[in-house]
Amino acid sequence: MESPFKGRTGLRRVWNALHYSLDGLRAAYRHEDAFRQETWLALVMLPLALWLGSSALERALMAASVLLVLIVELVNSAIEATVDRISLENHRLAKRAKDIGSAAVLLALLNVAVVWGLMLAG
Repeated sequence: MESPFKGRTGLRRVWNALHYSLDGLRAAYRHEDAFRQETWLALVMLPLALWLGSSALERALMAASVLLVLIVELVNSAIEATVDRISLENHRLAKRAKDIGSAAVLLALLNVAVVWGLMLAG
């Protein structure tokens, strides 16, 4: 059965979506240690990206790489919450799902290191 909110259109749908997204950000910050840590790191790195980048493209790439970490962490947290909602039992597929989500975050963090390293090295 689909959500009764799926039928909303126009500005009402956009307004609802905005509030659901803000609820998601608050929940991630409140309940996910990694997201909280990465948020604080982003609050330091985003201004640095604007200051250290020597062109608009460099600033954009540096900032985007940092924001990508937050995006991937949100998806990883959603996967983990869904898996835990289904069952807290140790299961190889649950472990695989959580490990793959964690690997995605690791790659996003490595992406930050590569992008920033290349930009700062010139």
